Amino acid sequence: MIKFSEMQYSRPNLDEVKKEIAALTASFAAAATYEEARAIFLKMEEVSAHVETMGTLCYVRNSINTKDPFYEEEQNFWNVAQPELQNDLQNWTLAMLASPFRAEFAAEYGDLMFRNAEIALKTFSPEIIAELQQENELTQAYSKLIASAQIPFEDGVYTLSQLSPFKNDPDDARRLAAWKAEGQWYKDHQAELDEIYDKLVKLRDTMGKKLGYEGYTTLGYYRMGRNCYGKEDVEKFRAAVQKYLVPVADAIYRAQAERLGKSYPMSFADNALQFRSGNPRPAGDADAILAAGKKFYDELSPETSAFFRTMLDGELMDVLSTEGKAGGGYCTGIPDYKVPFIFANFNGTQHDVEVVTHEAGHAFACWMNVDRVPTSTVWPSMEACEVHSMSMEFLAWPWAKEFFGDDTRKFYYSHLSGALTFIPYGTMVDHFQHEVYAKPDMTPAERHAVWRELLGVYMPWMKLDGEIPFYAEGEGWQRQSHIYASPFYYIDYCLAQTVALQIWAMQEKDAADAWAHYMAYTKQGGSRVFTELLENAGLTTPFEESCLRTVCETAENWLKAFDLGGIV
Repeated sequence: MIKFSEMQYSRPNLDEVKKEIAALTASFAAAATYEEARAIFLKMEEVSAHVETMGTLCYVRNSINTKDPFYEEEQNFWNVAQPELQNDLQNWTLAMLASPFRAEFAAEYGDLMFRNAEIALKTFSPEIIAELQQENELTQAYSKLIASAQIPFEDGVYTLSQLSPFKNDPDDARRLAAWKAEGQWYKDHQAELDEIYDKLVKLRDTMGKKLGYEGYTTLGYYRMGRNCYGKEDVEKFRAAVQKYLVPVADAIYRAQAERLGKSYPMSFADNALQFRSGNPRPAGDADAILAAGKKFYDELSPETSAFFRTMLDGELMDVLSTEGKAGGGYCTGIPDYKVPFIFANFNGTQHDVEVVTHEAGHAFACWMNVDRVPTSTVWPSMEACEVHSMSMEFLAWPWAKEFFGDDTRKFYYSHLSGALTFIPYGTMVDHFQHEVYAKPDMTPAERHAVWRELLGVYMPWMKLDGEIPFYAEGEGWQRQSHIYASPFYYIDYCLAQTVALQIWAMQEKDAADAWAHYMAYTKQGGSRVFTELLENAGLTTPFEESCLRTVCETAENWLKAFDLGGIV
């Protein structure tokens, strides 16, 4: 197979691509038979896949080294090119929707592509091309700023990712110093962060209004491809989180304060330490984690074994944290080669293992569905994708000893409690964005005040006393890249985590049954909307209040019964 390093990148000739799309669109509209239209449709799939492949190769290689001048310049090209191509692709979409052979296409490929096409039409007009290009430039500027961080700490200088292990250090003074050092870096760059976000909010508000909406929120939902729920459903979910989950999470942190000998509420630095002896850590280095991942996937199923061997053999994972590397992690697909790719930043923490499970959960779902036509149905919508990844984290529990050794019991408690405490945070991120885009003219100081107020609602266990720069002043939202680059994305993690907790509860009773539900869900790819994918796999939608109530009760009872004896 072709390895990632061997995949050839070349900048497409934008004018030639536009001409080809225009010619295919004209031929498609003039097609006399379904067979003729279908052949043109498949050719368009091929053209689109190639353009997407080149854009993805550029994006990944730019992420791996934001200091590489070649790929920085190429990313600048794509920042301009992708919005321009949207105009040509919209003409194709209009031709598809107007096709006299729509029924035949739906019969062979499903109707969802038409449903999603109708939503996509609501997200674009040629008059917002300039704003889309500016948006790309601003999100790239944010990513580059975060990647540039060089934080002096003790006797070294660290990137944000490399500093993370110190933020979990069992030594109180050292851990607090790390949080202060990181917070100070953000504080030193707050003017830039404020300026970038202020421009993004106003740009997005302008785009929404140019397209005839009240502002950005409606456009944001369409851009997320939400095809089976709306703002009201999310508001109901947020209310259920406040009702059922915040009290559970609050109890978790009260118990943590007692274990640590701290007063409640605790500082951001103390909340980061779950056990006095330290948080669970991987038993080995990066190579050992990948080896444990191989054992896990080899033993889980024949499908996962073949998948992970493909990832290793194809060098389809870049996981080490290096200078100049963009922050965070993600999984993407490379259509021409029909493979996924995982980007991450290992830093010696529990997070490293979760990359091998979480991001590989995305990659496995892509790998299972890579031959789907149209290619738009390889992946479902975002919240549906996150079910693949968050559930895979729990499916790895029987192999936890391979990853964590003596810290396995710590990991079980940490992972489940972390899943529960994450949902209030993620829901707060979503609530914050709704407030921001409802009032786009807020000043940076007013936005910080909103975040601080929401911390009191969703995360009352955080002490806001100003001890730690940036975080304790209610400004920590600026470290969450999704708020800048992918507005309204974050609730998807919360919806998916709720479903993943169902998979966890099933696994506690019967691992084979849990895997069967997971595969029934995953094999559907993006062929159905989120709620239908769940229904077809025998899972409950998180929009039913009973769903969150039930998983909270089950998980809370498990945590209360879990024996922490001998763990300090």
